[in-house]
Amino acid sequence: MGGKGEGEGENQESPLLRSSYYSSDFDCEELPKRTGTVWTAMAHIITGVIGAGVLSLAWSMSQLGWVAGPVAMVVFAAITLLSTVLLCECYRSPDPEFGPTRNHSYMEAVNFYLGEKSRRICGVFVQESLYGGGVAYTITAAVSIRAILKSNCYHKEGHEAPCAYGDNIYMLLFGVIQLVMSQIPDFHNMAWLSIVAAIMSFSYASIGSGLGLAKVIENGEIKGSISGVPADNIASKLWLAFQALGDIAFAYPFAIILLEIQDTLKSPPPQNKTMERASAAAIFTTTFFYLCCGCFGYAAFGSSTPGNFLTGFGFYEPYWLIDLANACIVLHLVGGYQIFSQPLFAFVERWFSNRFPESRFINNSHAIKLPILPAFEFKSFRLCFRSVYVVSTTLLAMIFPYFNQVLGVLGALNFWPLAIYFPVAMYFKQRKIQAWTRKWVFLQVFSIFCLFVSIAALIGSLQGLIEAKLS
Repeated sequence: MGGKGEGEGENQESPLLRSSYYSSDFDCEELPKRTGTVWTAMAHIITGVIGAGVLSLAWSMSQLGWVAGPVAMVVFAAITLLSTVLLCECYRSPDPEFGPTRNHSYMEAVNFYLGEKSRRICGVFVQESLYGGGVAYTITAAVSIRAILKSNCYHKEGHEAPCAYGDNIYMLLFGVIQLVMSQIPDFHNMAWLSIVAAIMSFSYASIGSGLGLAKVIENGEIKGSISGVPADNIASKLWLAFQALGDIAFAYPFAIILLEIQDTLKSPPPQNKTMERASAAAIFTTTFFYLCCGCFGYAAFGSSTPGNFLTGFGFYEPYWLIDLANACIVLHLVGGYQIFSQPLFAFVERWFSNRFPESRFINNSHAIKLPILPAFEFKSFRLCFRSVYVVSTTLLAMIFPYFNQVLGVLGALNFWPLAIYFPVAMYFKQRKIQAWTRKWVFLQVFSIFCLFVSIAALIGSLQGLIEAKLS
């Protein structure tokens, strides 16, 4: 966890997705230079944030209604921004701008500030979150591929045609693509992928917002109500509202990749200031698109708003634009899957490398030269582990192909510990905040409030997942 002096450290960088097992005596000659800017940081954030979550926001809005829905999105944006600012301050120590010690990853920071026990607990949530993100992205990609085929079918056969397609074959197809993409060594070789994925996310969010607005104009009215979709009883309404909060919680936080992104930034200016600017701009941008997608989708469909507003077929025409939006989703999720999988790859591979330093299977590299293509280097363990990982996320997605419910469970389960509790606790240590001071009380109340929201969202999302599976 140790850092390097300001003079030599500024021109060196650890791999973006380094695990907490890297030590201070790591050979600095092996580290690439820090060249990241506020723009590359924004691209990485937007790629990681605008993904499967944006597609469920119209449905979430329909469950909460015209008052609670927009307010919930803005509140979650504010919460995310606050936790991001706290976490940015924990990258360097003891001084957040010029401290010699760097924390290159989220788990490394938890270990440095809170100790080994907290790191182990945090590790469970981090790896589960990253793995769950892969499952969610597999489900979403398959739904979008299926939507392209249904859109073309409805265009040719009519809107009442029985255009039925399964999900499993498209999950397998997405899994095959990820088998190849997962062999990218680390995030430094993925800058182009993040930029392409960010462009795709802007594209389909813009198309979705435009289609929603066009539908509202076509309808000649703004659908929806103050209280949202009516339910059979109060309990059912609460379950759905809590699940909607879980979906919104899934859409926002990016705490677990923040420090890895910050570790790519050049300095000067100080990396914490650059990261805070990039985070604020990215959160503002994503919130704008989230509100557009959520509000226009709900205004267009009201109580019949589908769970995924680009694949639920409230929109039929122009079919080519719907195809384009869903193609952008798939391309974005190809990159987003890697954004959230590479940290887990790095963690596991570093652990095995440290545990078995003499193993040729784990540590030795092999080169393959294919015709036309440049030589490709791979490690046997990397090839096997990453392949098993992709296969397992694909199989789990096939077992639980429930878009809104899976997103709600993942969002609710990880929101409080990863986006709130650990950043607040680390900030207390970094800034040496004394108990019962004004800032301490404010952040503790903030943390407790978010805990209750997470518990409610988790209960509602689990209830929805169980109900969907049983039915």
